[in-house]
Amino acid sequence: MDDRDRALDAAHRRATEFLHSVNERPVWPPVSLDDMLAELQKPLDEEGTDAEAVVDELARVADPGLAGIAGGRFYGFVIGGSLPAALGADWLVSSWDQNSGSSALTPATVALERVAGEWMLGMFGLPGSASVGFVTGGQVANFTCLAAARNAVLARSGWDMAERGVRSAPAVRFVVGEHRHGSIDRAARMLGIGRAEMTIVPADDQGRMSPAGLGEALEGGEGPLIVCLQAGEVHTGAFDDFASLVPIARDRGAWVHIDGAFGLWAAASPSLRHLATGISGADSWATDAHKTLNVPYDCGMAIVRDPADSIAMFRTGGDYLVYTGLDPWDVTPELSRRARGVPAWAALRSLGRRGVAELVDRLHANALAMARGLEAIPGVEVVNDVVYTQVMFRLGDDDATRALGAAILADGTAVVTGADWQGRAALRCSMSSWATTPDDIERTLTAIARLAAS
Repeated sequence: MDDRDRALDAAHRRATEFLHSVNERPVWPPVSLDDMLAELQKPLDEEGTDAEAVVDELARVADPGLAGIAGGRFYGFVIGGSLPAALGADWLVSSWDQNSGSSALTPATVALERVAGEWMLGMFGLPGSASVGFVTGGQVANFTCLAAARNAVLARSGWDMAERGVRSAPAVRFVVGEHRHGSIDRAARMLGIGRAEMTIVPADDQGRMSPAGLGEALEGGEGPLIVCLQAGEVHTGAFDDFASLVPIARDRGAWVHIDGAFGLWAAASPSLRHLATGISGADSWATDAHKTLNVPYDCGMAIVRDPADSIAMFRTGGDYLVYTGLDPWDVTPELSRRARGVPAWAALRSLGRRGVAELVDRLHANALAMARGLEAIPGVEVVNDVVYTQVMFRLGDDDATRALGAAILADGTAVVTGADWQGRAALRCSMSSWATTPDDIERTLTAIARLAAS
């Protein structure tokens, strides 16, 4: 017990030192994987090491290879920070060490997750009876929803997948947008659906699926049908026109899935809710709490309108397992897992409905401020309409744009990540962190202006 206390004290001390250093340390790690392996790859000692010393060594050795994701100037990919209450809750989750697949075994953590899910459904305007499965992130959330979708549309066609498998099943028509996220393709691949089997609907210059294109794509087709829409294009932040697209898909008997990894949270803001108009008509939704809600990794949510569709896909066997009617392991691919939804409960409890809306609004305001500042830098062009939290920019020349991106990372003031958009190189700035301040934006713009000029 003394060893445990000393190890936890060391972890608290080292974590606090790291978080206090984030504002001044390089945001992009100054060392490579090879550098880290050179430090770490050594034979395992014959004898063990004191737990406190292990924690101190871990913090010391890992420090140069850590990104400043917890700070206010990490704009890469779409990654949020960790709200204080969520971080504290995450430490408790590790200390409790509850296997949260079973509500009979771990009623406290399952209840916390269920309430967090109910709160989210209310903020998103989704059916309160939907199932909410806590998974690792947006990728597994999309997979989980689409696995339930495939099983359900096959069942509607008279095919029992659980009994007969998929080898001889009717072909599922899988309809996606031109600018879908890669996690949709990956989820489809895990479900046995290849790119050549997809129907791809064209999109406009911001990445929004064309309603007319969807109507044309669905004409004359028969059989089980899944249509994937998107709330928040990863480059531009654009939202599909759900009010138009969902009825078109519904009229053809489709299961409608919405990938809302970071965009679904717009529905929680009265000023941005219009972007999500019509989402409630879908059958499933995927989102990611470690993006816009700012909880620690990992915490995605797979939301399915009818819990029976989740159960039909995921309920397992095992006479030694205890069932209560609807357990977490009934609605996701996992049996054993940590209580990853508890930090989401803590984040929501600390913010309240108004706080969540203000957080989403602040991220949008930060994106607008960054876009205005970038447009004032000579030679910089903002590429997208900044409707949500994404800003995409470039210089006049592709090579210069890529060189600027590399220079920003090497400089260490901030992190933006590269992209190719409509055949041109671009840089992406995602406003996802609660910790970003006006000073962070100003420091970032000053660094970009200096680097762009050179």
